[in-house]
Amino acid sequence: MGFVSFAGRVLFASVFLLSAYQEIIEFGVDGGPAAKVVAPKYDTFVNHVTLHLGVKKVPEVEMKHVIAATIVLKGLGGLLFIFSSSFGAYLLLVHLALVTPIMFDFYNYDIQKPEFVELFFKFTQNLALLGGLLFFLGMKNSIPKRQSKRKAPKTKTV
Repeated sequence: MGFVSFAGRVLFASVFLLSAYQEIIEFGVDGGPAAKVVAPKYDTFVNHVTLHLGVKKVPEVEMKHVIAATIVLKGLGGLLFIFSSSFGAYLLLVHLALVTPIMFDFYNYDIQKPEFVELFFKFTQNLALLGGLLFFLGMKNSIPKRQSKRKAPKTKTV
């Protein structure tokens, strides 16, 4: 069972690790193509937040810093997750919780548009990954820690 669990974690983390690797390769000076894709979606998200929550000013963020942060979350989280680390799972959880509603903004499109279906499909895929991480964390916290098998020293009687 140990090997199967390890192989499952490797396959699960490969989604994040390969994505982080691709973003590192394409990063460049300005954050690469990922920054160009994220910028308009982030602006739409910020407009949504300011409109509906009444927030006056959202701090300016450079997209290359956002992309660098996602690379760190995915890369470090994926590597730690492979070795069954709860911290790695939490890093991936934070990444998915922040990125999913911004990148896959199906709620900004009419249900009849083809973009709606594509974005909704990717949104639900990320929700499934988020659910897998929550399941992992729940199982990890429900399994008791191993007790050492050392025998207690016998008491001497005189």
